Amino acid sequence: MSLESVRQFFADRAPDVEIIELSQSTATVALAAAAHRVEPGQIAKTLSLKIKDKVILVVAKGDARLDNKKLKSFFGAKARMLSSDEVVTLTGHPVGGVCPFGLENPLAVYCDISLRQYQEVLPAAGAIHSAVRIAPERMAQLTEATWIDVCQ
Repeated sequence: MSLESVRQFFADRAPDVEIIELSQSTATVALAAAAHRVEPGQIAKTLSLKIKDKVILVVAKGDARLDNKKLKSFFGAKARMLSSDEVVTLTGHPVGGVCPFGLENPLAVYCDISLRQYQEVLPAAGAIHSAVRIAPERMAQLTEATWIDVCQ
């Protein structure tokens, strides 16, 4: 179970980080922002992309849009979003619960600099009703993410 892999990730690496579970869905940025009473930008969305033969995760602020030119410039090739089936297979997380924690397969994680404007962000935690409150720098450190600038 995806939520369980995220629980184990935090138990092993950051036991002080608490997983928040709500009764309502937080599967979209709008739903999550309303449920957690934060602005949409504080919801850290995790995008699953394929670039050539490599699958990566990009974590960005909830109301940011990817900039295809910046992505292509940074990675040297055009990116495509994974299908929902590919997302589940490769991350182990359902769409709406995808996060850079407790992944089914080791994937490169990139954090967009858009997250740095917040002291605290809320990425999902492996399920459509779960999240964590975490500082962007700590999230990047725990996931061994690389900081990049790929949003508009």
